[in-house]
Amino acid sequence: MQRTLIKNATIVNEGRSLRGSVVIGSDGNIESLPAEGEAPATPCPQTIDATGCYLLPGVIDEHVHFREPGLTQKADILSESRAAAAGGVTSIMDMPNTNPQTTTLDALAAKQELLNERCIVNHSCYYGATNTNYRDFARLDGRRVCGIKLFMGSSTGNMLVDQADSLMHIFDGTDLLIATHCEDQAVIAANSARYRERFATEGDGEVPLAKHPAIRSAEACYRSTHLAVELARKTGARLHVMHLSTARELALFSPQALDGSKRITAEACVAHLLFTSADYRGLGARIKCNPAVKRRSDREALRAALQDGRIDTIATDHAPHLLTDKAGGALRAASGMPMVQFSLPAMLDLASQGVLSMETLVEKMCHAPARLYRMERRGYIRPGYRADLVLVRPSEWTLSKADIRSKCGWSPLEGYTFGWRVERTIVNGHTVYDGTTVDDTYRGEELLFCP
Repeated sequence: MQRTLIKNATIVNEGRSLRGSVVIGSDGNIESLPAEGEAPATPCPQTIDATGCYLLPGVIDEHVHFREPGLTQKADILSESRAAAAGGVTSIMDMPNTNPQTTTLDALAAKQELLNERCIVNHSCYYGATNTNYRDFARLDGRRVCGIKLFMGSSTGNMLVDQADSLMHIFDGTDLLIATHCEDQAVIAANSARYRERFATEGDGEVPLAKHPAIRSAEACYRSTHLAVELARKTGARLHVMHLSTARELALFSPQALDGSKRITAEACVAHLLFTSADYRGLGARIKCNPAVKRRSDREALRAALQDGRIDTIATDHAPHLLTDKAGGALRAASGMPMVQFSLPAMLDLASQGVLSMETLVEKMCHAPARLYRMERRGYIRPGYRADLVLVRPSEWTLSKADIRSKCGWSPLEGYTFGWRVERTIVNGHTVYDGTTVDDTYRGEELLFCP
């Protein structure tokens, strides 16, 4: 690897935007940050002129489903890491609801081996909690495992943990971060039964997709999130509630604490920041996800919470399905959508619209995931840190099917005109995407954590 100078960029990092340069060493680390007009101490064999571009830390997506092993008709590690690289995402954390599920030590070792063999970007994976496997937590290597994934509501893969004593054992049994999917199953079951009965004699018997947010309701989300927060407060656990979708849940979270003292944190996903329930009319099952996209007022509350720090991170819940899986109504169509390739351009558009600042975007998508997960030498543009970087440029372009690199071959954003383009993605100092081509031969590194 040659030493490389990236010059004439606007660097967005640690709450500031300023013109300057970055020197990447031959070891894949950031070597120095020369000020604008300042030459590196030693000349670099390679130079990238970033005039007109913004240089950001690479995006860390803490919430993806790459579907391997066992569900590779929908996606696989190579195809989805290719999409990640093209979207400026340099690190991912993969979810356990594959086949087999990542709920045993053997399955975890196999998943880690697959990621090492096939993932273009840096990677880790969660250990999935069940009602009975909490005794395994003490045997997990906290340097290699990003956290425990706990489904407190049933979703794809049916990994529901619903026994009170098991929940207490899980929250009281680890200092690894516990990342939760929070939806109350009893509320969802009652809502499902009511709508199933109502529509049994109407039309084709399908419950319309527009009823999805009424079935997986705000009440279902609040009850489960409230329980998770109470358990974390009682036990002192590190809790990260994933994909908040309602205004009401936000009352359970406190503003930002950059000193690392905040142990109960929250994530918003791109879909809940972009779409509202009105979009079911045009997009149908393409935006069906769990928890459901809800009202405009919920979306606006989530956007506002990015500013005051009640929302700590932005991720995707990238969850590819074949379009044939998305057929049917609210109770039959698969939940989940591919988002990893277009999350950064979509959030940059929100920044252009004034929803959040560019500096806040970098905080939520780069700095905060690295900080909350106690990641080693990632997420910031600092000397000595790994050179995970993305160059983006203001540029209008319209997403077509031909642009999509996810294996499923579709996106809910098809036809949308973006105002930003990813120009280059650099992983550990290596260009994995040059604005046109992804380097399929490169393999990212295993993420390491400070337990």
